[in-house]
This record gives sequence, C-alpha cells and structure tokens, in this order.
Amino acid sequence: MAAVFAQDIQGELSPNRSPRVASAAPAEDKSFREGAMGEEQLDLFAASGTPRECRPQSDSGLQELAAAELDDAALIAAIPRAGLAETPALAAEAGRRGLIAAVPALEQLCLRFAGFGLERTVPEQVAALQALALIGGSESARTVARLIAKGVVQGPTRKVAVDVAARLDSALPVETVLAFLHDADPKVRADACRCARPWPAVLQALLDLADDGDSDVRVAAACALGRMGRPEARQALSRLLVSGPSLEVIDAIPGIADEDCIILLGRLVRTQPTLAAAARDALEMIAHPRARQVIAAETVGRDE
Repeated sequence: MAAVFAQDIQGELSPNRSPRVASAAPAEDKSFREGAMGEEQLDLFAASGTPRECRPQSDSGLQELAAAELDDAALIAAIPRAGLAETPALAAEAGRRGLIAAVPALEQLCLRFAGFGLERTVPEQVAALQALALIGGSESARTVARLIAKGVVQGPTRKVAVDVAARLDSALPVETVLAFLHDADPKVRADACRCARPWPAVLQALLDLADDGDSDVRVAAACALGRMGRPEARQALSRLLVSGPSLEVIDAIPGIADEDCIILLGRLVRTQPTLAAAARDALEMIAHPRARQVIAAETVGRDE
C-alpha cells in the first residue's frame, strides 16, 4: 500500500501535471500559491477580511493522506507542498518517526508561509514546528533559530516557535533574545529566559525579570540566572526548592548552591520520587563536602 501512496504523491507533485485548484477559488488568487513569500510581506489574510479559502493551497490537492502508510522518502517528499488538510498528519508522522531527514522539508513548509500570520496562527507552520520539537537534535534547533531570526514566523505562530526554541535549546541571536525578554506576552518572556546565554547585554534584563509581575517569568528568570552561576538567583531558587520544585529549578541550582540548597536537594531525594534522580544528579555536580555527605547518607539509606 505504501508503494501506491508513493506513486500517487509523485504523480501529484510531477512538474508536468497541472495543479488541482478548487473551483470556488478566484483566478486572481493564483499568485498566492507560488511558494514562500518575502520576509517583509504583509499578512494579507489576517486583517483584510480575505476568506481563508484564498490562502496558499497545496499544488498536490491531496486529502487526508494515510501518512503512516507512506515510507520515509514519500513522506518527506509530500511535506513541503502539503495543504492544510494533509499537513498535520504528515508533520506529526515525521515527528513520531524522529525523521532527521525531514527537517529541511519542514523548514521549506514554514518558508512557504513566510509573511503570513500577523494576527492568527498559521496551522501549517505550527504543525512543522511541533514536528521539529519531536524530532529534536541540533539540526532541528538550528532550523527553528533560523525561522525566528529571519522573521519567517510572525504573530501568534512566533509564540509557538519561541516555545519550541526553548525546548530545543536553540541558539538565538542576542538581539532576538533581548527583544523577546521585553515582549508583551509573559509566555514569550519566560521562554526567552530559557533561550538566554550569559551575555552581558542580557544580564540586566534577566535581573529585572526576576521581579516580573508574572510568576512563570520570575521562575524562568531565576533559573536562567542560576544556570549562569549568578548568586543573585540563590535565594529565589532556594525558595522554589521548597514551594515549587521542578526539573528546571533543580537544573539551575548546582552552579550557585550553598549548604542550605544542598540540604533541600537531599530532602527532595528522600521525599519526591519523581524528582529524586534529578536532585541526586544535581548533588553529584556540586563541589562541596556537604553534598558528598548527603549523597553518601542517601546511598546507605537505600541499601538498608
């Protein structure tokens, strides 16, 4: 069955075959189906009242492909020109398989819609970004960084992209991170903290965000400062080890831990099964005699 789907896709994508166009689509909108638009292109559909049917459509005309039946090559070939009906299934399948070879195709899919989505999400780009998050790895991380830095994703879709960048630890340009740290959306600010590197230009912004009005932003800023080894974050992170321990908080502790932090980590090892392994790993990273004592005591307790 996979061979049949592959033949269908290749036939649909053949340059000698005329694309299928819905009969209701106006002839003058044909130019919008010509691939990626410039980075500065206005969003013609978010605010102008143009019907959604006039958005760029797939040349293939494929409907609800049985993506799981396609082999890897056929799946990758279908992604760049897929339409809205097919994109979610194709992208999700590439993500489920962890197809690193699909990363360029997912980037091409995003580029097709560059300039769209100032006021609403672009579903095709969202599907591609979610697939990149599932695939993971350095190539996915670099791809997401390019899409953000070049302005390929905009508006609400950019928010999704920053979330994926934070999850993939994408290396965004310093000026991009600075802009996101001052974004009006607290989710974007929090994810920007997770993308921050120890740049002098970013440090003051993170210190300011440690007092942000949004609690998630405050936590993300404290964790970013902790990962950078900034002692200013120690008090906030110590409180979080008690009131809101998480993997992110634990990961931020080793570089700034004092004896109180070590004791709190040891308590997590004993009382929080879901966080115990992370807390133990953090203790092993701390170059302090008290940390070694806590690890030794915990090991003896397990063996008894």
